[in-house]
Amino acid sequence: MRFGPVKIGRIATFDLLRGFFLVVIILNHLYYYPNGLDWLTGRGNLYVSSAEGFFLISGIMLGLVRGRKLIDKPLRIASKLIAKRALQLYLVLIIITIGLTLTAWLVGDNSALKYGYLPSSTSLLDLIWQTITMQYVYGWIDFLRLYVIFMLATPLALWLLRRGLWYVVLLISGYVWTLFPAVGTFNEGFPFMPYSWQLVFICGVVIGFHWPELTKLWRRVTPVAQRGIGPLLLVAMIATAGWSAALVFGGNAEPSTPTSEKLAKIHKDIEEPHFDKNRLPIGRLALGAVWFWALFWLVRRYESWFVRRLGWLLTPLGQNSLYVYIVHGFFVFGMHFLWAPQVGDLRSIDKLPINLLLSLVIVAAIWYLTKQQWLFRIIPR
Repeated sequence: MRFGPVKIGRIATFDLLRGFFLVVIILNHLYYYPNGLDWLTGRGNLYVSSAEGFFLISGIMLGLVRGRKLIDKPLRIASKLIAKRALQLYLVLIIITIGLTLTAWLVGDNSALKYGYLPSSTSLLDLIWQTITMQYVYGWIDFLRLYVIFMLATPLALWLLRRGLWYVVLLISGYVWTLFPAVGTFNEGFPFMPYSWQLVFICGVVIGFHWPELTKLWRRVTPVAQRGIGPLLLVAMIATAGWSAALVFGGNAEPSTPTSEKLAKIHKDIEEPHFDKNRLPIGRLALGAVWFWALFWLVRRYESWFVRRLGWLLTPLGQNSLYVYIVHGFFVFGMHFLWAPQVGDLRSIDKLPINLLLSLVIVAAIWYLTKQQWLFRIIPR
């Protein structure tokens, strides 16, 4: 199959969505709750998170920009660009992991620290070895490990896509997804996340590469069907998000009631087999697809309104997403020393004013650093 070169400018909807996902990620990692924005973020505990959407868009943009837009260039050009970006992220991951781990060792046990750092009894050489082999990552930028791995696998996917073998790409990715081992806890599952999360990223690469064909296919759908599909997805998203929130927050209500205990039991019975964040079972993947494309339809449909009202905030963040993601890791790590999260349930309104203030200040600070382009020469964008 022959693919011709295409000229596609920046898609504002993707910038807006990626900016939105980053704001949610920042708020969830700060974990200053309740802050009045819990309804927007779900505290990262809902059955789909913003991280899946963030990875999907990253894959889409890579497939479009390094895949389809360079279709008339030798594959080695795209491969070199991708490898260069993967190397940059790899070096950033190493520096931050070692730096934050040494900081954790210096301050000793501190409840404000993120869990999961190597004990201070670990030798420096062992720390370096585990870090450079990506057996160990630490900090609020641990998803960079996934980015490095997935980007290194992308040239093979592009080679197959150039030959029209998109189904082979999906079959290989689907097979790797099935290799996620049977584990019992969240922490045990974390090292194996590359097996499962690559499916989201690679699907994004396939979608991005075929974006011109997919948009043409959508235009062939009758206007009546188009007007029905979007709202239907949006209604499904709102309904399932409300259901997810009811189980997660209702089951954790304090003090406990018969209703909250029942909700907690339902949540426990269905979360791990169907919505585990590490494994990404079919249930979570399917729900994530509904939520993502519902949001995409909504923002795309009213793109001009979103650009006018929220573009000033979301677009700079979305256009410099990796920079924002890396910078937010330093802010969250540092802020938790100054003001450790004291999380209350949704009724703990006494904590709401200070939590809201801290959350908004950090988002504003990261936005300001992005707008001023500080550290752009040091931190990958």
